[in-house]
Amino acid sequence: MSPRRRRRAIVALLAVALTAAIAGAQRGRYAWLEPNAKYDGRFTFVRLRYQVLWRSGWEYDYPTMERNLMAIVRELTSIRPHMRESNVLDMDDPELFRYPVAYLSEPGFWVPSESEAAGLRAWLAKGGFLIVDDFYFQQWDNFERSMRRVLPDAQIVRLDRSHPIFNSFYSIPTLEGLSHPVTLSARAVYLGIYEKNDPRRRLMVIINYNNDVGDYIEWSGQGWYPFEMSNDAYKFATNYLIYALTH
Repeated sequence: MSPRRRRRAIVALLAVALTAAIAGAQRGRYAWLEPNAKYDGRFTFVRLRYQVLWRSGWEYDYPTMERNLMAIVRELTSIRPHMRESNVLDMDDPELFRYPVAYLSEPGFWVPSESEAAGLRAWLAKGGFLIVDDFYFQQWDNFERSMRRVLPDAQIVRLDRSHPIFNSFYSIPTLEGLSHPVTLSARAVYLGIYEKNDPRRRLMVIINYNNDVGDYIEWSGQGWYPFEMSNDAYKFATNYLIYALTH
């Protein structure tokens, strides 16, 4: 094969590979995605998948974060979760209605379709509890726009330590512990959305802004972050689950 033909062949192969990668990302499906757990009534961690055009994010920390968190929940509570299985579901998948809690990662790059927004809206109205995690600074604008597509009239309010979610299992004395150790200007903030925007009703959405609870849990055994941060991350995540299952 001549050098020119060889170059053309390489370019063609790269184009095919790039097209396949983009198509895979647009579908939100990855070769390493594990099979979902068969529904049996036990608690199963659910991660929400969303469509992307050029960058993923929903799968960050998957599946190690889920495994680590379920191990702690199994040891410390009466919940008997699936330990080695977790689910990845689309927001408009009817299967989502089997599960009370779902986790949304990197919403700074999330733009829901009409079907996804409607599915998530219906699930929240039926009693679902959404944990939003892993986004910073300028990513807020995109998240807020996308959340408004799901809940157009939602009021996003800042939570303080007195909220029951921070005392549902562990009593968390301060909300300052998970500010990023490198980007010190990224002060962790906790916000929420109430059912019918009424603080007397249940909290439907907990928002970890300037924060990455999932990352601290994923790497908790690797020494990447201070011990206190991983410890606090487990406390926050466990509280979220307990609150969701009791409200």
